[in-house]
Amino acid sequence: MNSSEIEAYLEAHAPGETEFHQAVLEAAPDIERVIKDLDPDGEHGLGARLLVPERLITFRVAWRNDDGEVEVNRGYRVQFNGAVGPYKGGLRFAPSVNVSVLKFLAFEQAMKNALTGLPLGAAKGGADFDPKGRSEREIERFCIAFMTELHRHIGPDLDVPAGDQGVGAQEIGWLFGAYRRITGQHVGVLTGKGTDFGGSPLRPEATGYGLVYFVEEFLKHRDDALDGKSVLISGAGNVATFAAHKAIEKGAKVLTLSNSTGCLVCMNGLTANALDALTVDHGDADNPLKALADNIGAEFQDDATPWDVKADIALPCATQNELDEDDAKTLIKNGICLVAEGANMPCTAKAQATLIDAGIPLAPGKAANAGGVAVSGLEMIQNASREPRTAEDIDTKLKAIMGRIHQTCVDQGGDGADQYIRGANTAGLRKVLSAMKAQGV
Repeated sequence: MNSSEIEAYLEAHAPGETEFHQAVLEAAPDIERVIKDLDPDGEHGLGARLLVPERLITFRVAWRNDDGEVEVNRGYRVQFNGAVGPYKGGLRFAPSVNVSVLKFLAFEQAMKNALTGLPLGAAKGGADFDPKGRSEREIERFCIAFMTELHRHIGPDLDVPAGDQGVGAQEIGWLFGAYRRITGQHVGVLTGKGTDFGGSPLRPEATGYGLVYFVEEFLKHRDDALDGKSVLISGAGNVATFAAHKAIEKGAKVLTLSNSTGCLVCMNGLTANALDALTVDHGDADNPLKALADNIGAEFQDDATPWDVKADIALPCATQNELDEDDAKTLIKNGICLVAEGANMPCTAKAQATLIDAGIPLAPGKAANAGGVAVSGLEMIQNASREPRTAEDIDTKLKAIMGRIHQTCVDQGGDGADQYIRGANTAGLRKVLSAMKAQGV
């Protein structure tokens, strides 16, 4: 299956799924190359089998709000590929959730999970429920209603969800409690749990920390270091704030954070104490970033993004397609030396091409933000053995995994600014498709 055949297949079998098309077409040359090596005659049908999820589950989530009114949302679980291990991937609660978004995330997850070296398949799920502006009791009731259906489709050796956008530690706790009460089982069916009931140390920090460890490896490979570098970070959730914490710890100057209303700019560099004072909650009555800017004498720019600020490194950590072609041109003009994705597919296709054409290295999310699922995999091992791990042990393993992912990208990516994209795609696809081929049709 060549690139044009891949595009035609998507148009015929996944029409209108814009985000899914974008993710697959970005990887199409690598899919073509790996399939040509593993399945030159098309005997195993690896291309079509890769592009169709093994299972797509949709369900109704009916629940009562604080006024006693019944609301109905759509729930999903895309079990994309289980050739390498049990399905693994987060749950996202956001109004933007639909089949296209979840298929793109699950497709990316397949390569990301394979890159960790852990036995993890790929899935993604969630609901078009918006937790913003909801009370805690409403979110809890929604989580219980969601798990009432989802529980029949997951299990520690079948599918192990985690958190994602709109699903943090508290939501995982409510989801796990509902699963335990419904099934009567206390098993490792979710990751991102509290450490009091089977969770792993450093799980909230893992994606942000792992991103910075990957950037460190990138710089080390070029006989450089993070100390003294200026960094732009978008977002203000776990990934962004913990990436900022770790970057500051390593001697970098973090200049920005952002949210849906604008951008915090601190040209003197944020401090760890300032980050500790930042709280991001479900309410939308206040703007935590604006309040932080006021408290520390920084600037909050309404309706702005970080990409106009001059810096060495850009870490988009908010959401997909947040960094567009014009942003990429601005970053290039301002002398950026690396873009490393903390979110999933935060660069549009045109932004990605613009950066690569200008010779700016781009580390894709499937490699650079794999730290979260890596620690989730370690949590699964911990749950299976019923033996807790220390934060120091987890951090050591996280650094080692990110180092291996970086080296894999270098080894398999060839030369050029797209080295990390090609390397991540090639290595991830080869592992998944080889497993599919070995297991037959």
